[in-house]
Amino acid sequence: MATVQSKPALWNKITKFLREVRSEMRKVSWPNRKELITYTIVVLVTVLFVAVFTGVVDVIITAVLNLLSQLGG
Repeated sequence: MATVQSKPALWNKITKFLREVRSEMRKVSWPNRKELITYTIVVLVTVLFVAVFTGVVDVIITAVLNLLSQLGG
């Protein structure tokens, strides 16, 4: 019998949670189209910068390790 009573309680908790999520989502300040485009460009430029930086560091470290292995071998 306990499982029969727990199902409605669980369903009530889920629906309450979803109502609260909906309520909170209405409070969110969503960006307009111009802000969204600006933020997207900032993210893409940042990702590109980090990728190029990581690539350059990788090339430098690889070159240094190759040089060290040639000197040691």
